[in-house]
Amino acid sequence: MKRRYGLLTLMILAAFLAFLTVKEDIFRKPQQESRINIPQNLSEDMDLAGGPEREVRGFPKREIVDLITMYPDLFIASGDSREKKVALTFDDGPDDVFTPQILDVLKDKDVKATFFIIGKRAKGYSKVMQRIVDECHLVGNHTWSHPDIMKISLEDAKQEVLKTEELLKPYYKDSPDRIKMFRSPYGSIDPKRVEYFGDIGYKIISWNVDSLDWKGLSAEEVKTNVLENVTKGSIILQHSAGGEGEDLSGSVKALPEIIDALKAEGFEFVTIDEIMKDEQEEDKQEKNTQK
Repeated sequence: MKRRYGLLTLMILAAFLAFLTVKEDIFRKPQQESRINIPQNLSEDMDLAGGPEREVRGFPKREIVDLITMYPDLFIASGDSREKKVALTFDDGPDDVFTPQILDVLKDKDVKATFFIIGKRAKGYSKVMQRIVDECHLVGNHTWSHPDIMKISLEDAKQEVLKTEELLKPYYKDSPDRIKMFRSPYGSIDPKRVEYFGDIGYKIISWNVDSLDWKGLSAEEVKTNVLENVTKGSIILQHSAGGEGEDLSGSVKALPEIIDALKAEGFEFVTIDEIMKDEQEEDKQEKNTQK
């Protein structure tokens, strides 16, 4: 009899442990799924030519401030400081992993953003590129292959930009007066290159709020980096695609919470063209005041 009870106890214990294992596996699945599609072994045609953001990024704030001061009409890092408006911007897309998820959030929240496009990725993921345009988001130029333009010749950098511009033209054939916007990969740029791209008709767009999502941060960390630094007229930097092995799932998860929090504080979401328009209006009013 004792042996029977012992066997019964062991069977119940085994069943209980099996249940716990299955339960644990079920709850782990969402975390595993968020990492299934992280880009691995990207072909040279789709990876960032200058290397992963986490290895290359370096854009001292001192230089950003200097460029803003030197080229106030050409180098844009924020908008009108009196207007409660912000611009969401997303670099390095499109891809077929993170960009569609970001577009889903923006559509659900009825928010328009600005995407700085890598030409070769726009060509490779043309359906996602078309969706960006169809859903009325603004598009800027982020070079053809994402090199560090400080490490290549001016002519090569120009060709990177012009090749991407040719690809973008058909998407905007009905908008001949579209403002041409350029954001340098890694934010790496100097006065000579600012002037060079300005001379061929581009506004250089930077940012004053960096989510640091390229570090593979959690949703909470991305959200904190944005919300603790936003001010009126802020341009917020996030990414809609990354290099090989870069995980932007934290940025995707943070996005709806960032939007909800800023809307609750009374912020309006605008695209970069409106940020520039507001900034020009502010400058005009300041000049009139000084007369």
